[in-house]
Amino acid sequence: MAFRGWKQLLLVGRQNTFAKAWRGRRGGPSLRWKRCCHWSAGKSLDPEVRAFLEENTEVTSSGHLTPEIRLRLLTPRCRFWREKPDLWPYGDPFWAIYWPGGQALSRYILDNPCVVKGRSVLDLGSGCGATAIAAVMSGASQVLANDIDPIAGMAMILNCELNHLNPFPITIKNIINSEAGNWDLIVLGDMFYDEQLADGLHHWLRKCIRIQQTEVLIGDPGRHQFLNHSIRTQLHKVIEYSLPEYTRQENNGLTSSIVWSYQPSSSLENC
Repeated sequence: MAFRGWKQLLLVGRQNTFAKAWRGRRGGPSLRWKRCCHWSAGKSLDPEVRAFLEENTEVTSSGHLTPEIRLRLLTPRCRFWREKPDLWPYGDPFWAIYWPGGQALSRYILDNPCVVKGRSVLDLGSGCGATAIAAVMSGASQVLANDIDPIAGMAMILNCELNHLNPFPITIKNIINSEAGNWDLIVLGDMFYDEQLADGLHHWLRKCIRIQQTEVLIGDPGRHQFLNHSIRTQLHKVIEYSLPEYTRQENNGLTSSIVWSYQPSSSLENC
């Protein structure tokens, strides 16, 4: 099965595995070093995993909304674009795709550095780390990237190296439904692919806004699960970007991606 077919499995079928992990208290794939749940600058990477990722991804900055950011991704020139999915040894590589919601968030931050400059930023469901990287490039005072996949954490460190940045802190655990952190801004892209996960996000983000007055920006290209969720009525469109042709082809013809500001009404804030 070619990776294009594999990518469709990630988006439609296998995503249930990750949705269940996000909904649970201790999400994340079972790896031999899964107890490592936090990285900071200077943290060494597993040499075997680093070598595998460097061999089986391609460094690219083309075909996406942010040519300023170089990323290790799975592309048609990679071995696993053609290999059977089960041969990939580290769980479904959601992080190896630069999803359109994350692209829109990253582009918006790069074009509008005042959104993050001097502020603390949480990148929820960070994946490849592009939006966290954009926040660092734009002058955020503090950035924390969060994902439930330890391999995503390693990929983020490699992507920081590619962009000549010191690695930002990375936490590998499910923080949804945890105590509301004191963040100036939370950004998340492409996470509304499962109804129960979306419900959990809606509740937790609303709590962060109510308790900490956190600002929330959401990137999504308009997937059915997102547009039909109740959170949609609490969103205000910030900007819409036309997607490059390569990204359109990767995402079944989606033509644009939108950054939304989440602004729940006062009546909902008290729920």
